[in-house]
Amino acid sequence: MTVRVAALALLASLLLTACNNGKVPTFQGWVEAELIFVGPDETGRIQTLAVRQGDRVEVGASLFTLDDDLQLADVAMQQAALKNAQQAYERAQQLARTQAGTQKTLDDAEAALRTAQARLNSAQTRLTRRRVFSPVTGTVQQIYYWGGELVPAGKPIVAILPPGNLKVRFFVNEATLPTVKMGDVVRINCDGCDADITATVSFIARASEFTPPVIYSTEERSKLVFLIEARTQQPERLRVGQPVSVTLRQE
Repeated sequence: MTVRVAALALLASLLLTACNNGKVPTFQGWVEAELIFVGPDETGRIQTLAVRQGDRVEVGASLFTLDDDLQLADVAMQQAALKNAQQAYERAQQLARTQAGTQKTLDDAEAALRTAQARLNSAQTRLTRRRVFSPVTGTVQQIYYWGGELVPAGKPIVAILPPGNLKVRFFVNEATLPTVKMGDVVRINCDGCDADITATVSFIARASEFTPPVIYSTEERSKLVFLIEARTQQPERLRVGQPVSVTLRQE
C-alpha cells in the first residue's frame, strides 16, 4: 500500500510540474465548458421535445414546448376584460362630451383600459413562452427532462454548448506566471488529438490558490498556483473533461 501511495504521489507530481529539462514549459490541464441552460419561465409539462443529445442547433431553433391550457384560458379572460374596459371607456367619452359625466370618470376608465391592455399583453407573452427556442448556436450536451415530464419553473430542460464556450484550464506556479500574458498562444496536446491545436490565453487569475486536489502531490502541496484559461479556435477537436497538456509559447 505504501508503494502504491508513493507511486501515485510521484505521478501527480509529474503531472503538475512543468517539464523544463531544456524544453518549453508544459503544464497539465483539462477542457471545461460554459453551458447555456435553457428552461421554462413557469412550471409546465413537456408536450414536445424537438432535440436530442448531440444535435447541433442554430439560434432560434425550436427546442421544446410546454402545455399551454392555463395560458390560453388566461388570454381569453384578459381579452374579455379588455373588451369590457374598452366599452366602459367609450361610454365615459360619450358622457364627457355631453357633460353628463365627469373628467375623473373618464380618466378612471382610460386607466382601466390601459391596465386591461397590459394584462392581455402579459398573458400573450406567457403563452408565447410556452414554446422555447435556442438562444444560441451550439450542440445539445444534456437533456434533463423528457416528453410528458413536469418541469418546475426555472429548472433547465436542455444544456447547450456554443463552440466559443469551450476553454482549457491549467495552473502555473509563481515563477512561471510573469511569462504568461493575455492573448498568448499556447499549444494543446492530448491523447488522440491533432498536433496543431492552439488556444489563446483569455484569463489570468489575480489571486493565488493552493494546488487543487486533482493535481495534489506531497512535493507541491505548500506551493501556490495561479489559474489560467485559454480559448481555442478549434473547439470541435476537444471534448469536455478531457485531460490535456498545455505548452507555453517559446520566447
